Amino acid sequence: MFFLKLLLVFIFFVFTSSIKASVLDEVKKRGYLVCGVSEPRIGFANIDDDKNWIGFDVDMCRAVATAIFADPSKVEFIPTTNRSRFPILAGEEVDMLSRITTWTFSRDVNLGFEFTGINFYDGQGFMVKSSLEVSSAKELDGASVCIIPGETSSFNIDLFFNKNEIKYTPVPLELNDEAFENFISGRCDVYSDYITDLANKRISLPNSSNFNILPEIISKEPLGPLVRQGDDQWRDVVSWSLKVMIIAEELNITSINIDNYLESDNNEILRLLGIVGAYGDMIELDEKWAYNIIKQIGNYKEVFDRHLGSKTLLNLDRGLNKLYTEGGLLFAPPFR
Repeated sequence: MFFLKLLLVFIFFVFTSSIKASVLDEVKKRGYLVCGVSEPRIGFANIDDDKNWIGFDVDMCRAVATAIFADPSKVEFIPTTNRSRFPILAGEEVDMLSRITTWTFSRDVNLGFEFTGINFYDGQGFMVKSSLEVSSAKELDGASVCIIPGETSSFNIDLFFNKNEIKYTPVPLELNDEAFENFISGRCDVYSDYITDLANKRISLPNSSNFNILPEIISKEPLGPLVRQGDDQWRDVVSWSLKVMIIAEELNITSINIDNYLESDNNEILRLLGIVGAYGDMIELDEKWAYNIIKQIGNYKEVFDRHLGSKTLLNLDRGLNKLYTEGGLLFAPPFR
């Protein structure tokens, strides 16, 4: 009798679990994606003069919407703070998060979320005045650096200088804002923070062109979109929407030249563009889902350059966000 009751409980659990619609089904039924982004932050998630959301993280949301609906406008954006982002995702108020969030063990394992990839390798870096005439942090021998004693950032700075056998003069301060103000006033040659924070601090300055962010990253802060655990199909949709943009850059396919590849003799390209195989059916999307992402959103380089690159206010060097073939860390599994 005990085993019969146990079997009935198990059957009930399997049945009730199976009737809960997947996130993909819910999004299709609703007719649009709900995506959590940062509060307005230049380059990553911001609102333009026409009240449209734009930015690097915003385009990740639009890529997923394009994969599902072939329409990048089918997104509702929900701004989130560092404190509200996880409860909002856990509470199913959004389908996914695409905002500056570091992939860590506890967030991946303990909070019931899954990161679907790394779309930006952030980390601690260095900003200097252009007048210092250096293009690499390895050229900072003898420089003065504003630091906050006891903080991890100071440990990272010390480790970098020791590893590269160069010396620096520490200028100890109590708070990060104080360190930045002392850097601006000229009390130290170098200010250190996360690359994304350096970029936003630089554009807040009236003479931002007088400051350079050096290419070295001295700590690990991998950022990426995340979803709730327990829905592998939805995780795959979000994950491969990112990977498609990376693969497109690897194959030199852009939003402009994509139609030139429709008669390619490269089988991976034909699979990617929905010409060969049933790769849309595998993920329950239209066969042109990846083609639509590239055509309407662009490859990874196009998205990066549009929002973060040298022709933008942030003027970020890609650094570790270059393809692995160009000295960076960026690559995606093959499309086959």
